[in-house]
Amino acid sequence: MPDDRIAQVCDGLDMLHEDNSIPRNIRRGAEEVKVSLLNESDPLDVRVATATSRLDELANDPNIPLHGRTLIWNIMSRLEELA
Repeated sequence: MPDDRIAQVCDGLDMLHEDNSIPRNIRRGAEEVKVSLLNESDPLDVRVATATSRLDELANDPNIPLHGRTLIWNIMSRLEELA
């Protein structure tokens, strides 16, 4: 069950990463979040907390377009279901 939710979160992060209308630093951050989320050497709760914190930073970036911020909030909602 958590694997399905992680896959959904990763799909959202991929969408964010591939959207050229979103600044490069935010796209790079989305990819970093995905890598850390898939790193199974850390416990799931630690990975979720780290990802949520990093996504919160990205969502507060003043240069992110509104649709990108909305996508990040949707991803964070999915992550909260895992915690």
